Parts: sequence; structure tokens; C-alpha cells
Amino acid sequence: MLPYEDLDKLNAPFREEFQLSFKKILEKGWFILGQEVQAFEEEFAQYCQAKACIGVGNGLDALTLALRVFDFPKNSEVIVPSNTYIATILAVLHADLKPALVEPKLDTYNLNPQLIEDKINTQTVAILPVHLYGKVCEMTKIQKIATQYNLKIIEDAAQAHGAKLNGQKVGIFGDITCFSFYPTKNLGALGDGGAITTHDEKLAQKIKNLRNYGSQKKYYNEIIGYNSRLDELQAAFLRIKLQYLDEINTHKKRLADIYLKNLKEDFIRPIQQEGYEDVFHIFNIRHPRRDSLREYLLKNNIKTEIHYPIPPHKQQALKNIIDQNTLYPISEEIHQTTLSLPCSFCHTEEDIYQVIEVINKF
Repeated sequence: MLPYEDLDKLNAPFREEFQLSFKKILEKGWFILGQEVQAFEEEFAQYCQAKACIGVGNGLDALTLALRVFDFPKNSEVIVPSNTYIATILAVLHADLKPALVEPKLDTYNLNPQLIEDKINTQTVAILPVHLYGKVCEMTKIQKIATQYNLKIIEDAAQAHGAKLNGQKVGIFGDITCFSFYPTKNLGALGDGGAITTHDEKLAQKIKNLRNYGSQKKYYNEIIGYNSRLDELQAAFLRIKLQYLDEINTHKKRLADIYLKNLKEDFIRPIQQEGYEDVFHIFNIRHPRRDSLREYLLKNNIKTEIHYPIPPHKQQALKNIIDQNTLYPISEEIHQTTLSLPCSFCHTEEDIYQVIEVINKF
């Protein structure tokens, strides 16, 4: 059986370095906000070409703290893509704000800039673009809109570590950029973890306080805060993998290129655009008979995933929050037809050719 992902195999090249780091930290006995976190923050900020990085507990916390730090009035509106993973919307709600859903483009799956202005009103305070699957949004257009209407930009780059637009990595297109280090990400920890990058050092300091009970000095709490800290172990593991992130991204791009060149026209493939360097956290295709295709591949010993089967506006948790009468046809089409194929650092080129041989017979 060809797995969709194999975390044991994915992390095998780093195992010896992980063990050495674990031993060092265990002997030191410092597990929270120590030298490893500080070093990772410096190294990841440098990687993203940002002035500051703040390590937090996970990607959802990164988004929530990023929205909290601006002290937006309660029930202000934040524009989010209607096909995003629910964590993006949960962060808006946890920050006591309201999500305003905007449809994506059908070819890129990312927020459609041409539809943003229709949702802007006097309550709108921010745009939250999501670089879905590892493709950067049309940030130049989004930046112009944000400037025109005096809106903040909080980027959700949970799936886009190292992705580029016109040579610039994600991490500084907005006022704040949020990352997840969930184990399956291109830069994945061995547990939960997240980070925030920014060019604004005052915002960075406030986020550091927010993540640590609202405290800059132990036992002195200036603001209402949270407990959301990237721990020393995960920071150490991430420091190791960060050295290989470009190699991981290059490998995934090479596998994606094999798919793009060899999949039959029956399957709607990711669009390639000049100036965009996608990192293919997820390699998704679309097909009108998605469920039958997935079953067929499983019978042929190939595992796949669906990112994501249910659009946010149809989630039970949001039924009293998002207007159920509003239609999001593009989002629904994506969610009904998308299928994620194996495309991991753990896979070989031979694995991908095996998938292609099978899928092209469907």
C-alpha cells in the first residue's frame, strides 16, 4: 500500500540529529522559552526575511493572537476565503470578530481579489488571505485594496513555508504572517507548533507578551494573555528541519512536476503561473467523480486525502454564525471535486510514476 504520508519515513533522515538535540535539552532541563526557541525565532525570521518571529503553540493560536494584537473592536469583520480550512475562521471567532466569506478563484483556489471590495463595509478591519496548498495569493492586488481601505493584512501561511511570489518568500507580505508546524507540513514539528512573523517590532513584543500570560516580566502581567508557547523540544527539532526546508520543497516540486507532465487531461491539475513558486504542501487535482476515483485508487493500493470534504459554511459548528442562505458555488465545487495525491518528502519519483500509471487508467 502506497501511503498518502509516512511520518516515520519522512523524519528518518533527521532522526540522529533529533536524538542528539533531545539528549542535550533533557540534560539542560530547560523546556519552556529557552535558547532553542530564541534561536529558532531568529533563524526562521531570517529565512522569511522578516524582522521578527514569535514561536507559539500551534497554527490556530498564531492566527488568534495575530488578530488579538490589533485590539479590533468586538464584532468587526475580517475577510476570509470561503474554502479555507476551518481553523482560519475559528481564529476570527476566538478573537471576537466576524468572518466575511469571499469566494476563491476556481483555478488557484486562493482568495479572489476582484470580489473583496464587494464585502468591505464600515465594520471591515482586515483581510486574511490563505496561501492554500502552498501557492501564494495575489498579494500585490490584495495589498493595494488593504491600503485603499486602511485594512490590516494577516496572512495564513500554514501550508506555504518557503513559497514565493516574484522571488519573495511568504512572511512579510502582510502586517503579520502566521505559520503552522503541524507534523505533515513542509516544515513540520514532531507535535504541534506555530509561529508569527512581522516587520513591526512593537507588534512582535506585544505578541510575545500575549503568548505568555500577558507578561513580559515573570509574575507581572500587563495585558490579558494566553499560554501559547513553542516549547524547546519542538523548536530544536524545527531548527534541524529548517536547514533542509529548501531541499524538502525542491523534492516536492520535483514530484509535482512529474504529475503535471504525465497526468491525463481528465484531471484538473494545479495551475502554474509566472512569478509564483509553489511548494506543494498538498498536490491536489479535481475530478467530477472524485469519490469513485478515490475508491478506485484505494483498491489499487494508493491512499489519498480530501482537503477538504466540507466547506466552512456547511459545518455544523458554524450554522448559527454564517448565513446558511448565502451561496458559495465555487467553494462547493472545489470541496466536492478535490482530491490530494501522494506528494511527500517520503515519496520517491518511482512512487509518483506508480500513481500516474494507475490513475491514468481510471
